[in-house]
This record gives sequence, structure tokens and C-alpha cells, in this order.
Amino acid sequence: MELPKVGSLGEYIRQQRQQAKISLRQLAAQAGVSNPYLSQVERGLRKPSAEILNQIAKGLHISAQALYVQAGLIEDREPHSDVLAAIRADVALTSRQRQVLIDIYESFRKENRAGAAQPPQSAAHLGDDPVPSRDGLTPDSQEG
Repeated sequence: MELPKVGSLGEYIRQQRQQAKISLRQLAAQAGVSNPYLSQVERGLRKPSAEILNQIAKGLHISAQALYVQAGLIEDREPHSDVLAAIRADVALTSRQRQVLIDIYESFRKENRAGAAQPPQSAAHLGDDPVPSRDGLTPDSQEG
């Protein structure tokens, strides 16, 4: 697997910073690094450590995992999600709103993966009503 170029990490950080409407100076202060260092990271001249990436992610209110993937420190093992891409691309949302939506979406996915690993239980046993399908009919009311 080919690792992404260091420059692409810096471009990603700059893009996230600009979308969050945070100045380079503000992000540097929040991440605990100097302005020149952060500028070098954004221009692809420096490759920050995982610890610095984590601090930058906190300053941007984004997932540290996203920065680790961009930096090539970890592989993106989850299949690409159009939902995540749409949330990240929505400029009408603040960076905090985007992160909250991503966190909620990921928690649902995690919950569903955990549920898929357990043996299914009948709806009657759980006390749930049948869930309507897309056409609005419950499985019991559909004509066969």
C-alpha cells in the first residue's frame, strides 16, 4: 500500500482549518506548536508526530483518526462512506456540528456492528413492534 504524500496531510489540515474559520495562529496555540512549525506542516515541509496530530485534531474539532489516516499512520479500514463525505463537505455546518454528526453516525454504525455479532432475537421477545418497510407496510401486512 502506498502511503499518502506528506503534502496531502498539510493540505488536509489547511482545508479543515479554513473550513473551521480558525487562523493559523489560533490553531498553533491550541495545538501547542509554533506558528512557523504549523505553517511548515501545512506546506508539507514537516511531518508531525502522532501526538502533535492529536493536538491539531482537537484544535480543529475533528477525529484524530482522520489525521492519522491522512498521515499514513493507520489504514482506513472502514469502507468509504458517502454519508461521511457529505457531512465533511457541507460548508453550511460548523466544524463542531460536522464532528457531532459524524460521532452520532459512527456510534450507530458501531452499535449495528455489535448487534450483528449477536444472535438475532425475535421482535416479540424484545417487545418491539414490527418495523415498516420502505413502502410503509409491515412484513405481516404485505401480500405474498
